[in-house]
Amino acid sequence: MKRILLLILLPFTVFAQSNKLTKADKIYGLSKFWQEVNYNFVYLDKIDRVKWDSTYKAMIISIPETKTDYEYYREMQRFCALLKDGHTNVYMPNGKDFDPMNTMFGDYRFFIENVENKAIITRVNLSKKEEIPVGSEIIEVNGSPTAKYIAEYVSPYISSSTDYVLQDWSISKLLQGLEGSQFEIKIKKPKGQIIVLKLTHKRTEEKEVFPAFPSESSLLDFKWYPNKIAYVALNSFGDEKIDSLFTAKLPELYKAKAIVIDLRSNGGGSTSVGSDILKYLTNDSLLYGSRYTTRQLSSAFKAWGRYTNEKDTANSEWNKKAFLTFNDKYYYNFDYNPLKNTLPAKRIVVPTVLLIGHNTASAAEDFLIYADNQKHMTKIGRNSFGSTGQPYLFDLPGGGSARICTKKDTYPDGREFVGYGVKPDIEVIPTIKDFKSNTDAALNTSIDFLNKKLNK
Repeated sequence: MKRILLLILLPFTVFAQSNKLTKADKIYGLSKFWQEVNYNFVYLDKIDRVKWDSTYKAMIISIPETKTDYEYYREMQRFCALLKDGHTNVYMPNGKDFDPMNTMFGDYRFFIENVENKAIITRVNLSKKEEIPVGSEIIEVNGSPTAKYIAEYVSPYISSSTDYVLQDWSISKLLQGLEGSQFEIKIKKPKGQIIVLKLTHKRTEEKEVFPAFPSESSLLDFKWYPNKIAYVALNSFGDEKIDSLFTAKLPELYKAKAIVIDLRSNGGGSTSVGSDILKYLTNDSLLYGSRYTTRQLSSAFKAWGRYTNEKDTANSEWNKKAFLTFNDKYYYNFDYNPLKNTLPAKRIVVPTVLLIGHNTASAAEDFLIYADNQKHMTKIGRNSFGSTGQPYLFDLPGGGSARICTKKDTYPDGREFVGYGVKPDIEVIPTIKDFKSNTDAALNTSIDFLNKKLNK
């Protein structure tokens, strides 16, 4: 396969790739996405419309000139990232030409995480654990300081509602690229030694990593800690099977004096799946979840709004609707009804910790909203993902797709958590020391907290 060398400052070397999209396809896909955002994006009022439209106009010229379909979709992702929303994304088509590698570099394999706001290597393939100790920091990529490289080549392509998730993902995807992509990185070891590695994305045959991954997580994980503290990890609400897995554990859970519910790996799914579990963990007969709003377009009112000024809205609901519709700010508020909890089964209302983190997202955040007023529950960990809603899905040329968030969720009293995350009652931030010792600080804090509760 012919190799085309690029300047080292570019993030990767490009090999021959799919280039099936026509210029018309590319402009159509760009315009389709821009149009659907303008019609359906619920947070349109929060973006810089002048920048959004001017970027679209500039891309009408630039995007047909992308050299490959992969490059086209990368530019679409950059455009999408302007919206800063975790439920609004552009997805690549399937296939090797669109499947970037992240951790494998042939003889080397390592995993990078955001620890203490640094790009820290938290796992390596076993044979390299002495050469690249856990806790080493990547301080330079392709001649640029890591922060500068991220700002230019990584974060502009990631759509996120929160700055901390954007930083997490930018660091974890720091060296992402197609097979054959090349990087030169500078690593600072824990004792200060600096080494330079020249890397090329290639499959790593060595399977073992250090430290070893925990045993593979199931949909639901269960175990006991001393003092009859039950640990239950609810790892997804995307499969309703988790409800039956949970109820199967009830005979054991009824013996618990305290419970840890771990939601740190729960990226969401269906809100009702999670709420069906929460019903067992409270005595309340009513559960108060999110309030919902969505944009509403009535074309005639938008037409009338063209001739309506803000002063015309005083004492006139008709003019107000016309004015707001014209300015893309007219919203439909869904009827709000608390969830009835008529569960006939025995409940488990004991001191409970909800373990949360940056990957607690979407329907798992809806779970947290329902649980917000439960006095026996304490949230420990880090801010949640900060994004939920109802995405509208549609296809793009060449097999890719996109989604756009159409529903705004808030706390029942109107407080916003999208863009901010659900905050823990007790914050526990992992440190480099925790990773070097393979310590789960948030879980340890949770167990200590519950033991103190039980010993009072």
